[in-house]
Amino acid sequence: MKIGFHTDAFNSFAFSFEKALAWAQRNDVHFIEPGLIDGACWIHGLGYFPHVALYQDPALLRQKMAKYGVRFSQVDAAYPLSGKDGPSIGLPYVLKSIPWAAHAGCDHVATTDGLHAPEGLSDDQAMVMMQRCYEQIVRTAEAYGVTATIEVHGYFTTDPDKAEAMLGFVDSPNLRMNFDTGNSFIAGQDPVEFCRRFIHKIDHVHVKDVSPSLAESLRGKDTGIAISHCAIGDGVNADNIRQCLEMLRDHGFDGVLSMECEGQGGPLIEKSLAWLRRTMQELHIPEEKE
Repeated sequence: MKIGFHTDAFNSFAFSFEKALAWAQRNDVHFIEPGLIDGACWIHGLGYFPHVALYQDPALLRQKMAKYGVRFSQVDAAYPLSGKDGPSIGLPYVLKSIPWAAHAGCDHVATTDGLHAPEGLSDDQAMVMMQRCYEQIVRTAEAYGVTATIEVHGYFTTDPDKAEAMLGFVDSPNLRMNFDTGNSFIAGQDPVEFCRRFIHKIDHVHVKDVSPSLAESLRGKDTGIAISHCAIGDGVNADNIRQCLEMLRDHGFDGVLSMECEGQGGPLIEKSLAWLRRTMQELHIPEEKE
């Protein structure tokens, strides 16, 4: 398996994307997952935000990343598709992200639903609307050789039955799951059982732990964790993560384990990286770095 990280680990520390690349190089990490910005933003332009923008040239960015020995595991275009503005805002955003990702040498684009039940829509209405969106997304993804992943993050995707229905919107190998260990846990699900149910659909993994205080206050009451202020291995979800890794190993998963936590400028994510590497060694999971 490969180890990567989401650049939201450095959101609150005025990191640029290039600083995130340098962190990856120093720590021998070769896969990175940024969010995508559709447009210009001063905080990004001044180097205070560790994500990338669609106005950046993807081929030139790919060349810059290669100098650090890093490439994309996935780009995050997960604007909620389940609300009323899903077709008008979320869909065009994803459709622009797919060809950009392909030119940047990235073969995975993350999508998702909203955190809560959509206002003004029934569940059935929202599902029909999302299916129409995903039909267009997958058609474009197939054309560019990109996999659109559905991230376990919101009201629909953290419900296993609804998630299964969403993965069945289009019969295509280009529609897969981005499994999230932390979001499934905070939503009140058993991450191990969630992983077991979708093991044949998982193509990318967000590895996220949950602090005891957050679990006590929000488990079963929320669906997604914006940024986990807990090093992987230090929280109440660590044993679940370990069991999921065993299951993924036995299934032959060779994709990216993308770490998600608040980096605090480095310490938390470095601690997470050490735990993940040590656990992989204990489970006899080789780390692939290319």
